[in-house]
Amino acid sequence: MSSRGAKQIAFVAASTPEAREAYARLEQRYGNADPKSADVIVALGGDGLMLQTLHKFMNSGKPIYGMHRGTVGFLMNDFSLDALPERIAAAQMTVIHPLVMRARDAAGRVHEHRAINEVSMFRQSAQAAHLRILIDGKERLAELVADGVLVATPAGSTAYNLSVQGPIIPINAPMLALTPISPFRPRRWRGALLPDKAKVTIEVLEADKRPVAAVADHDEVRSVRSVDIAMDHGCAINLLFDPGHNLDERILREQFGF
Repeated sequence: MSSRGAKQIAFVAASTPEAREAYARLEQRYGNADPKSADVIVALGGDGLMLQTLHKFMNSGKPIYGMHRGTVGFLMNDFSLDALPERIAAAQMTVIHPLVMRARDAAGRVHEHRAINEVSMFRQSAQAAHLRILIDGKERLAELVADGVLVATPAGSTAYNLSVQGPIIPINAPMLALTPISPFRPRRWRGALLPDKAKVTIEVLEADKRPVAAVADHDEVRSVRSVDIAMDHGCAINLLFDPGHNLDERILREQFGF
């Protein structure tokens, strides 16, 4: 981070007792600036709270430093009450970019949402989804029969993408993961790695019979007809990590099963 350190800290916290207690103790020790005037945002909770914080302050340009007071803490630093300004000043910055999802629904309306982790498409009924996949306007898969498909960022590659057997992507790699969810046909297709400048278009086949929902992190659009997904390189989100515990190191360790 810059040499001036963090003069003004704004705290945000999850609603759990553990996070609220940490919030009260940190506020008492360091004060609590308004997020609009703060130098840095400190998020207290787990990865769910961190995702909410990243979405809320996505366009602020302010660095965000998380401390683990929740369940899953892949995006968080270890919690401590002590020397917080010094830890923030010494932290290493990782820049990530969100995905933009533009989903067209059955009525022709276009819904735009951003995702830090992934954009997913899921079948809405007992019927498997039938999906056509285009990359930069060129058809690459005429028909995927599956429960769904997702596009993940490097930051999100260790989240839902990993749980459906998708590849882990190093945080600074200029790539996206395109991963099927429970594919039936083509049976052996396990997905693809794409340049992060690619535009992914997914069209829903037999949409009335086989309805599909699209989800950008937590924003859902039901009964979609087609979805365009691309990385927003114009939006830079600055995450802070303690030295030796940055996202690059965590993703590397994840590949070796730690």
